[in-house]
Amino acid sequence: MKKNMGSADRTIRIIAAFVIGILYFTGQITGTAAVILVVIALVFLLTSIVSFCPLYIPLKISTKKEDKS
Repeated sequence: MKKNMGSADRTIRIIAAFVIGILYFTGQITGTAAVILVVIALVFLLTSIVSFCPLYIPLKISTKKEDKS
């Protein structure tokens, strides 16, 4: 698993996950939409922790800056 997420990408995903979590636990989102958003938030957190997004592979995207060494 080669890392393909930069720090800005990871930060945005973590913030989005926390916002979704706050909305869920305060009851602002409910029902099916809440469940879907919570799953997305968990995926965002997991991909941020490992710095790897599987969806980026077929799309040939990388937000990680290349080392110049």
